[in-house]
Parts: sequence; structure tokens; C-alpha cells
Amino acid sequence: MADADIIPIGTRGQPGRGAGVRSSSAARGLAAKSGANKKSPAAKPTPSAPVAEPPTRDTDDVIATTPVEDEPVIRTASLLDDAAAVPSGLVAPARTEERSSSPLAGIPVGDWLAAFQHASRELFGDQWEPQLARFLAFLRRRLTGDYTVDEYGFDEEVTTRFFLAALRPIAQKWFRIEVRGAENIPAQGGALVVSNHSGTIPIDGLMTIASIHEQTGRHLRPLGADLVFRLPVVGALARKGGATLACTEDAERMLRGGELVGVWPEGFKGIGKPFSDRYKLQRFGRGGFVSAALRTGVPIVPLSVVGAEEIYPLVGNIPSLARLIGVPYIPITPFFPLLGPLGLVPLPSKWLLEFGEPIRTDEYDAGAAEDPMLVFNVTDQVRETIQQTLYSLLMQRQSVFR
Repeated sequence: MADADIIPIGTRGQPGRGAGVRSSSAARGLAAKSGANKKSPAAKPTPSAPVAEPPTRDTDDVIATTPVEDEPVIRTASLLDDAAAVPSGLVAPARTEERSSSPLAGIPVGDWLAAFQHASRELFGDQWEPQLARFLAFLRRRLTGDYTVDEYGFDEEVTTRFFLAALRPIAQKWFRIEVRGAENIPAQGGALVVSNHSGTIPIDGLMTIASIHEQTGRHLRPLGADLVFRLPVVGALARKGGATLACTEDAERMLRGGELVGVWPEGFKGIGKPFSDRYKLQRFGRGGFVSAALRTGVPIVPLSVVGAEEIYPLVGNIPSLARLIGVPYIPITPFFPLLGPLGLVPLPSKWLLEFGEPIRTDEYDAGAAEDPMLVFNVTDQVRETIQQTLYSLLMQRQSVFR
């Protein structure tokens, strides 16, 4: 076997053929009749002058890759490790490294941690680590039930972390609320904040809650109408946010407990009045909030809000539809319902909130709350204080939106 001649494939058994640049006659015949099942006779080579041709791949040397039925496919790429062993005209296939199934498997753990830290600093600043720790601790407490809710359903932690955090940018960036007289709010102990009501939708109550907490750190406990608590989702959120039913019993219990209570005596007549009657106070009810303050001896802090009347200018109402669905009114504004949900976006009016000097009630006798004339006089005093402050703020305001 040592002296045997190596005959390349496709040279018809003659040594020395199939290694040149020019294709053999047999190869040319096969290339011309590719795919034919009938065997053609071999054509005799005709001598011709050597012509310089570009290197081409010999048809005889190309290994067919189409698998034959019922026969295994043999891959020869791994055998061509040495480029020198490849016959002339064949190009060795490029090596391809075996890739992992996951494109992220090769990223080191340190790079992942560095990217996470960089993203955290961009979102939360340099103090992202304690903020993340507090958030994880909050989740652990909520999952394990290690949190407290008072007898009215107020969840202080959820209110501070979520409700107030969501209201704060609206108050600061959208309405640009300017607060005056925040020093008139007692730093501790019970007090009753009495405010005018406006805006078609009671957003002024939410902005008052956010502004008081921003200025004093205290939570305002609003007294809401029974309609608020009949709504499926709104009622539960109102309870968690610190609201309770607007009744004398709950108001007195909160005030005796040292809470800061908020009340809007105009009710739906205030927020549902037409735009032509803006900043004209409606009737303050029967003075039940004054009776509660007199019985508990807490001060009354009047609050005047300018800017809320312009967020939804009320130009019409549909009373028949309102009675059908059980709501006080169906508002019609220049943008709703004409623009659909887009019409519910409030206009970015400039707001002014001014807290007046507290009206003391601890100087009256114990039975003062049972004197209807005294209750009426104090109620009228609070109403007139708010009305005159509204007129003063309107004169100071240069424009509705700035």
C-alpha cells in the first residue's frame, strides 16, 4: 500500500488528473448534464492552448451537501483543520464558535450590579439605597399584616407613601398652589378647617389635604358626603385616606381625639353652581360644624380657595339624567362631554389658599352649642370671613392661569 497511487475522485482512474486548475472533461460533462439519470459517454479531451483562467472551484472536488434519503449526512468541516491539506480550489469553511443559548449568559455578575446601581442613582439620586430599603420594609409589613388602621379606616402609611405622593406634583406643577397663613393651623391638638367648595369635581378637597400636609406635616381628616362612600372604589380609597362620613358624632370624636378635621359646608351646591356664580358662597347649612366645634372647644380655621372655580367651568346641567343615576348633577363644560375623556382633564389654573386667623370656641359656655342664635352668629362669622378673603384674593390675582 506504500507504493500505491492516490487517485483523486472524478479522474476516471488515471493518475495525475483532477489536481490542475482546468476542469477535466468528465467534470465538464457532469456539470453540463447535472441532475440527469442517464449515463453519458465520456468525451475525449481536445488539446488546446493553455489559457490563463481565474481560479475556479473544481466541480469534481465539491462535496455535495444534499442528504440522500435514508442515509446519514456526514459533515466533513471538522476534518479540514489544516488549511494546507485542502486541495487547490477549495476554501476551508470558517470556524464558528459554539454559542450559548442565552445571549446574556456571558455578562458578569459585577456588570449587572454596576448597571443596577447606576440606574438607581439616575431614578432616586444618591440616597437610593435607604429608599429601596424602606420600600422593601414597607412591602414586608403589608404582606405580613404588620400595620395599623384606626377606627375610621385611616391608613397613614398608604396615605403618605402613595396618595400624597401622587397629589403633590399635581399641586406643585399643575395648579402651582400658593399657600398663605399656614401658621394659623395649630401644630397639635384638635382644630376644624372650614373652606369654600368649588370646581364641579371636588378636587379642591384633595389639594387642600396635600397642601396642609406639605406645610405642616399634619393629616387633614375630611368629612365627606354619603355619596362618596357609596361608590365601590372611591369609598374604600376615601376611608384609607382619612375621610369619614360628615356627621356630628364622627366630627366630635375626631376633634376630641386631637385630629385636624376639614369640612366644606356648601356641599354639592358649592361645587355644582354655574360658572356665572363663581366665588359666591352658597348657604352653609344649619351650622352643624359650629356645634361640633363648640362642644369640643376647638378653634375654627377659615380657609379661602381661589383657582378651583376655573378648572371645570360649569355651563350646563342635565337634571333628568342626574336623577336617573342618583347623582346631584351631570355637569356640562366647554370640553365635556364634547371631547370625551379628554374633557375631564382640569385646566391648569393658578391656585391661592389662604388660612385665616383661628376663631376660638373655648371661651363660650358649656351649653353654647344648644343656643341656635349663637350657632347662627358664629356660622355667619365664618362664612363672611371666607367671602371677604375670596374677594381680596381675586383682586390680588393678576390672571387665571398665572
